[in-house]
Amino acid sequence: MRSPFTLWLTSARNAMVLQVPILSIFFGVVVRMFHDDHPPAHFHVEYGEHRAVIEVATGRVLHGRLPPRLRRLVEEWRRLSVRRLQRAWIDAQAGRQPRRIPPLT
Repeated sequence: MRSPFTLWLTSARNAMVLQVPILSIFFGVVVRMFHDDHPPAHFHVEYGEHRAVIEVATGRVLHGRLPPRLRRLVEEWRRLSVRRLQRAWIDAQAGRQPRRIPPLT
């Protein structure tokens, strides 16, 4: 059984397992933060076929696109969780497992 903290990536030559912590899940939105990722501090959002990378401090979409309603939900969660997200970024960059962040309810 796969751990919810594992993302499976496959290529034509081999399969690779990458540990990708899930920070939160709400309304079908999965929020992840990669270990040893590039600045600025950011998190990855997945919802169905939609993907985006969001800056922690500003909420700016760095990559990808989210539908407007989903974007508003993610922004509300980010705004309520910004301190926890900043701590999660520090932990992830240090190779530590970030703590889960409460979902938007």
